[in-house]
Amino acid sequence: MIKIAKKNLIIVLVLALVVVPFGSAALATEYFEAEDPSGGAMLFDFAVVRPVGLIATALGSVAFVLSLPFSAMGDNVDTASEKLVKEPAAFTFTRPLGVF
Repeated sequence: MIKIAKKNLIIVLVLALVVVPFGSAALATEYFEAEDPSGGAMLFDFAVVRPVGLIATALGSVAFVLSLPFSAMGDNVDTASEKLVKEPAAFTFTRPLGVF
């Protein structure tokens, strides 16, 4: 009984050692494939997402100015400007059209 268990364990370990490298290679190729955005995605980005990003940038700028005294007291002006102004602006203006 113990011989059968050892034999099965060895077979499972050998199969695992053979299969695992192939699985990680398959996952790696998934991240390097870049698809061009479709026309519908570009149109949706231009008509819906960019205006919402513009509004988010404006609201973030207003929130940053209003929170500036408190950010200065907490010594986190850079973090506040990054999160409230720079990230929405980069999402709105520097990202390729149709890429979310």
